[in-house]
Amino acid sequence: MNRLFLGLPAPAKLNLFLHVTGRRADGYHELQSLIVPIALADTLDFELRDDGHITRSGDVIGALEQDLCVRAAALLKNESGTAFGVDIAVEKRIPAGSGMGGGSSDAATTLLALNRLWRLGWKRDRLAPLALRLGADVPYFLGAGAAFVEGIGERLTQVAWPTGWFAVIHPQVSVSTAEIFSSPELTRSTKALTIADFSALRDNAIRSGAPASGSLFGANDLEPVVRRRFAEVEATIAHLARFGPVRMTGSGSAVFAVIPSERAAQEAVSALPAGWQGWAVASLSELPLAAW
Repeated sequence: MNRLFLGLPAPAKLNLFLHVTGRRADGYHELQSLIVPIALADTLDFELRDDGHITRSGDVIGALEQDLCVRAAALLKNESGTAFGVDIAVEKRIPAGSGMGGGSSDAATTLLALNRLWRLGWKRDRLAPLALRLGADVPYFLGAGAAFVEGIGERLTQVAWPTGWFAVIHPQVSVSTAEIFSSPELTRSTKALTIADFSALRDNAIRSGAPASGSLFGANDLEPVVRRRFAEVEATIAHLARFGPVRMTGSGSAVFAVIPSERAAQEAVSALPAGWQGWAVASLSELPLAAW
């Protein structure tokens, strides 16, 4: 029985658009988004325990009981009834509060790894409801790659989307997703796309051979709220706008620009102001654990 999985990736994501199309009676928001994975990832190690305990080491942000890896492991252990436990170690590269889905990706990698480590043999559609209980972005990271995402994050249509280069900058401020979604300034009435609308957008981008031609269709409806509240995000957008079409991802604070080449992306993230982090990064054609 395999007792170790070492160096498993948990990649970041970018929302190429993010529309808020309504608010449900339970307070959750209806969304539509195109999400692509990028080649920036946390790495996770898993070691089987026979005593049923769940431990967490490495880079820990915030209270341990709120850590999404710990919560994912505890939830899967409770739902499966397994007697096994696990030691989880995480090396963080994706900044917290950046809108790039680091915690959600870590949780999804944890579910996939423990499904194998504990020999549960569950299909992904059985893991998906647990993923949604952990967070709206977690189901996406159980998927295959680029996806058109609807609902609160639970309805995914996998799509073929052209890969490309991005310059991504994190201005080292953390944005509370809950705070932005609860803002009275947030527009919640963007007209919903049909799948036919989205397919036409995708086909146009693929035919052109340039992801930038269609990838920044629409808007990120959260961006105006964040820009008004965080001068650092406004400054990051102004910096990257010199290099290509620019947008905030998720609820921020990371901002990305669509860039034509690796060299141009590296130029865009060089000589940044003190405290900013930047990456020249390609999108991925599929998630690293898509075959799991």
